[in-house]
Amino acid sequence: MNYLLPFISVLLGYGISLFLEPKNKKNLKLLLAFSGAFLLALTVFHLLPEIYATSSPSIGLFIMLGILFQIVLEVASKGAEHGHVHGHDSITQIPWLLFLSLCIHALLEGFPVSQHPSLALGIAVHHLPIAIILATFFRKGNLQPSALFVFMLGFALMTPLGTFLGDSVPFITQYANEITAVVIGILFHISSTIIFESSEGHKFNVAKISVIVLGMALAYLL
Repeated sequence: MNYLLPFISVLLGYGISLFLEPKNKKNLKLLLAFSGAFLLALTVFHLLPEIYATSSPSIGLFIMLGILFQIVLEVASKGAEHGHVHGHDSITQIPWLLFLSLCIHALLEGFPVSQHPSLALGIAVHHLPIAIILATFFRKGNLQPSALFVFMLGFALMTPLGTFLGDSVPFITQYANEITAVVIGILFHISSTIIFESSEGHKFNVAKISVIVLGMALAYLL
């Protein structure tokens, strides 16, 4: 399941975009808010205590490095990791810079999954609305169906690949705590940004607060 959940969630989001053609942006933003809250709470309740319990306090430097690294990635992705997509009306080819940034982000997320299995579910919940938004955006931009499939399949494979590398590459296993701390920083940045950017004008409402509380509660119960 560590491999399957993140993979299936991206393909499920791609399929929802293709066959259901979601048009209600409000529902997508609520799903984004839920995923951001779930991921943030999962990080705070599970990953953060575990990493500090097995490392020195200086591990916080790697968490901050992860936040900075995600900011750098977003220069290329323009915020696609948290549901922001921008571009022209017509997209004639795969935006390779955005694709590379998303793949690096998803690959890194997969590294700690074998040591922290609950993270697989968190990443799956996080990737589902992102996949819906990305696929819908590229379809409206008239990206060739074959190119869109390659984009989504590549994105879907990255987190399972990261999990595989995390299990099998000695360097990654040797520095598992440091790499996990970097990923925690990435998740902190992504999840908090999702929560605060998932509504118009950055305003909170009852529905948004409800899904945020639900996401946090489910993460606590894991």
